[in-house]
Amino acid sequence: MLQFSKLSFMTTNREVFDQIAESWYRVRHWPLLKEELEELAHRWQGGMLLNVGCAHGPDFLPFRQRFELYGIDSSPAMLKQAVRYSAKFKFYVNLATADAPYLPFPDNTFDWVISVATYHHIKGENDRERAFDELRRVLKPAGEAFLTVWNRGQPRFWLKSKDQEVPWRLKGKTVCRYYHLFSYNELKRLLTKVGFKIVSISPEKSYHFPIKNFSRNICVLVKK
Repeated sequence: MLQFSKLSFMTTNREVFDQIAESWYRVRHWPLLKEELEELAHRWQGGMLLNVGCAHGPDFLPFRQRFELYGIDSSPAMLKQAVRYSAKFKFYVNLATADAPYLPFPDNTFDWVISVATYHHIKGENDRERAFDELRRVLKPAGEAFLTVWNRGQPRFWLKSKDQEVPWRLKGKTVCRYYHLFSYNELKRLLTKVGFKIVSISPEKSYHFPIKNFSRNICVLVKK
């Protein structure tokens, strides 16, 4: 939910997600990667967990029993929907408006981090690298983070730029969100550059084609 996008003129992804927050809540009401997140909840068992780019909060659901939950998002309107969502499903989460390259937490704060479909919204390699460095900073030693980004190799983006404006239709208009499409190698390079160890990197579990490079998502588990 970060950095730049456009309507008929240049605007920020924050402004775009503020506009679409209500419809996003209705359309994306459940975790998109439910199986992956449930496996992580079982792997991690409990502790302090941060969700970077939490939007309205569905990815908290697998962690609501034994975890102390924190979420940040750059869109205040999305966080209002997160308050609504957490009340509906009866869990408490500490929420703050913030950008991934500038996390408002001390060093070594969190046991675990999740971030589903956030880092591909950051414009500029320097800011993407800074965001990954910030993620590592706030993780405790030996802490793990699970990230997903869109894959450049998915067929609908073949022969197109790795930097895209992706539309979202509202009543009477269409707004666009900025996406940077990662390759598997690019994602590994940036994460290892800031000091992460790659535990696993793969397509989403719902992807069954034998060639991983065509998956929609890249899912990576890293360790500090």
